[in-house]
Amino acid sequence: MIVRRISDVTTVEWGNGLSRRFLLESDGMGYTITDTLVRAGTKSRLEYRRHLEACYCIEGSGEVIDADGVSHAIEPGTIYALDRHDAHFLVAAPETDLRLVCVFSPALRGDEVHNLDSAEFSHY
Repeated sequence: MIVRRISDVTTVEWGNGLSRRFLLESDGMGYTITDTLVRAGTKSRLEYRRHLEACYCIEGSGEVIDADGVSHAIEPGTIYALDRHDAHFLVAAPETDLRLVCVFSPALRGDEVHNLDSAEFSHY
């Protein structure tokens, strides 16, 4: 059995926020669960080429915008799933941080970060 508290997990500055990674590849579960903070007013150009990701909003608000420019509002109680390795923009509202519980499959190693300075979608 694995039991962890937020104070005990690997925390990574992923580019525009923090990713607290509760389960990692080394845990042998086959998936990762994160508690992810997206800083207020940020816009991140993201893509996961090796992972599928689902994100459930528990605090704050924002939007996820697909590569075609279609925007989907995010607020507490909203889930979005990147089921086709979708390139997307993740935008946190200007007034408050966005907080998401995310699941990655396969699991993350734990040290992955984004390069948000590139003109391409950041990926890992």
